Amino acid sequence: MDPGQDAAPGAGPVPGQRIPARERDVMSRRVVVDAMGGDHGPAQVVRGAVEAWREHGVPVILVGRSGAVRGELARAGAAGEIDVAHAADVVPMTERGAGAVRMACSNLAVGFDLLRAGAGAAFVSAGSTGAVVACAVDRLGTAPAVLRPALAVALPTTAGGATVLVDAGATVDPTPEMIAQFALLGASYAQVVLGVSDPRVGLLSIGAEPGKGNRLTRRAETLLRGMPLRFHGNVEGGDVLTGAVDVIVTDGFTGNVVLKNVEGTVRAAITLAAAQGVAGSAELGRVARRYDPETHGGAALLGLTRTVVVAHGSSRAATIARACVVARDLAEGEVVARLGDRLAIRPVS
Repeated sequence: MDPGQDAAPGAGPVPGQRIPARERDVMSRRVVVDAMGGDHGPAQVVRGAVEAWREHGVPVILVGRSGAVRGELARAGAAGEIDVAHAADVVPMTERGAGAVRMACSNLAVGFDLLRAGAGAAFVSAGSTGAVVACAVDRLGTAPAVLRPALAVALPTTAGGATVLVDAGATVDPTPEMIAQFALLGASYAQVVLGVSDPRVGLLSIGAEPGKGNRLTRRAETLLRGMPLRFHGNVEGGDVLTGAVDVIVTDGFTGNVVLKNVEGTVRAAITLAAAQGVAGSAELGRVARRYDPETHGGAALLGLTRTVVVAHGSSRAATIARACVVARDLAEGEVVARLGDRLAIRPVS
């Protein structure tokens, strides 16, 4: 496929068409990028994709309304440099799920179809999380026995390592059984990605004592005590960044609030410290970068059959570029397959 040529959604190459082995390899390693998703798409998304390709060597294909996408490529000085797959419809940021699934020619549908057909190794979107999750489940499917997918984010801790927060926003209204599976997904992610041999898992609640929390949390705690993992018990909000556990599991509603609260609190603390002259701008900048979405790029959507990374809706070019790098690394590390190998997910009752 020539650079800049519109890629047809669906089953990939035209039947009978001979594609050089090197080009087939590049196509299969590409990151499929939703050019229309996010608060600043396609302008910032396209620039981020260009940066991912030029600065980090990540092969990408952009999905969206080809006229708008090509216009942004031209403005970025990258006309003809990156492939574009046309999608006639755009899933709005206000869409939360079912409506997106019904849009057969949307940016998400076309992107996931490319991924399923093997025209790419991973998918990145800064679009509505609910819509991305719903379309991913519909188009790609979940891994065997997985009830619902979950978003995982590795948050830096004061102890120097990282804690995996799961679910960070994929399933806002889960059952206790789903939360128990999220714990297994998070623990496996910590093993595969962070190299933690025997991750400690904590359940986020309003108190560390057994039996604390609402009905959902109390039932999830009971299930977790019988799961094949190292369950630490309940943890509180103040434990999120201390490294008390390697994985913190919660429902997607609470997890997303926690994630955004951490980011906002860090920004506020740094602003206050700067105003008081507590530390220099260089030192404060290093702390800020540890928790900036630009640093972690996005959250891995666990429990699917393919690699999907969801970026912040407010993502700008640098964050999109980082999300592409994360998606490339997860795909090259075969994290989805390795999670499947490690997960002998048992029926939860």
